[in-house]
Amino acid sequence: MQSASTVFLVRPVRFAFNAETAASNHFQQAIAGLSDAEVQEKAFAEFDNLAATLRGKGMQVLVFDDTPEPAKPDAVFPNNWGTFHPDGRVLLYPMCAPNRRAERRPDILAQLSQQFALTEVVDLSHYEAQNRFLEGTGSIIFDHLHRVAYACVSARTDAGLFADVAAQLGYRPVAFHSYDQQGQEIYHTNVMMCVGARFAVVCLESITNATEQAAVTESLESTGHEIVPISLAQVARFAGNMLTLQPAAGARELLAMSQSAFEALMPAQRATLGQYCELVPLPIPTIETIGGGSARCMLAEVFLPVKQ
Repeated sequence: MQSASTVFLVRPVRFAFNAETAASNHFQQAIAGLSDAEVQEKAFAEFDNLAATLRGKGMQVLVFDDTPEPAKPDAVFPNNWGTFHPDGRVLLYPMCAPNRRAERRPDILAQLSQQFALTEVVDLSHYEAQNRFLEGTGSIIFDHLHRVAYACVSARTDAGLFADVAAQLGYRPVAFHSYDQQGQEIYHTNVMMCVGARFAVVCLESITNATEQAAVTESLESTGHEIVPISLAQVARFAGNMLTLQPAAGARELLAMSQSAFEALMPAQRATLGQYCELVPLPIPTIETIGGGSARCMLAEVFLPVKQ
């Protein structure tokens, strides 16, 4: 399956602007005039609404509470530290910012193991000592149906490690470089690309190397994907940060995105995407502005087999 029917979220208790990640994440912005308490209150409200909306659409949404200590300002983005595969494997990823590494929580794995079959935990965090990073499905966009993995190389996405992980999982790697409007490396692939079963949203203009752009295009077209190009201006509003979800067998797929992303799409783009999925806009302005990540980043897909 391309789309998960179960996701887990982490409800943040110390959400804040993360100075350690700001050097490579140029989407982060502080919001003037809001106290720490007001930021936290808004983050809670946005989080709870997102979880309730997805449950209302038929998704199984598991919510784990963040732990107050140590402070983890980006705990709301659990897709970066783990992937959870249909064969029971769990991969734990090396994280660039030291204050994000505590997000990898054995207690969450223990709770998941009560409902799902975990056969093996592959811990890649030792690569942090070599300053080699690969941040889960922030770094890697999986086309599960065709066993292809896409990644834009950056400070947070090591090309060699990406190739190794793709090989370990049995995916064909497609690596490239992607740049924002200021010519800076886009820090995570999932900011500029989303792959569904039959469509792909991608900012081709961010891939400035013609050979790399052609390789991405050819790969997507060869697997039968309709490419929906988005602009760099739309990327800046998180229009690439989307995720397809499967609420129930036979039900129409959902396409989760932020309200900002939805509003950034042109009517023709919405119409094209609407042929494949029900578009689900989720208002998370505080989380995406301060955190520099959006709706897709909040959703950790669970493909693990359910225990019998």
